[in-house]
Amino acid sequence: MTTPTQLARRIDTIKRAIIALGPLRPGTLTQQYNVCGSPHCRCKADPPQKHGPYYQLSYTWQRKSRTHFVRAEALPQIRTEVGTYRRLRSLLEEWIDASLEIARLDREKRRPSARKSANPRQKRVKLPRPPTKR
Repeated sequence: MTTPTQLARRIDTIKRAIIALGPLRPGTLTQQYNVCGSPHCRCKADPPQKHGPYYQLSYTWQRKSRTHFVRAEALPQIRTEVGTYRRLRSLLEEWIDASLEIARLDREKRRPSARKSANPRQKRVKLPRPPTKR
């Protein structure tokens, strides 16, 4: 079983990892191939040789969806930044999990002490329920 102290240490480690993250950006990077409107183009042949690949970065930020075309030379940098963003999200989830576990352990620790403070000789008496009107 994990103790609150161990969880607090894990949270400190997560905080240091977040601080060490580099540039990041949210989103999903996709690759697409297109067909043009020219009737005699290679993209209309059998089998078709579509135009591309073209890369797009799509994300939602502040309730607005956005899509940006990405040039091939910027692709490695953007892949790294999207990966860094995924790492940030993962670290935040770990932090939240650890914090919720600390809160749960704290509740469990307080719960038995409240029961012990009550008079153990006192018996609970179950009172009859009043009749219901139908």
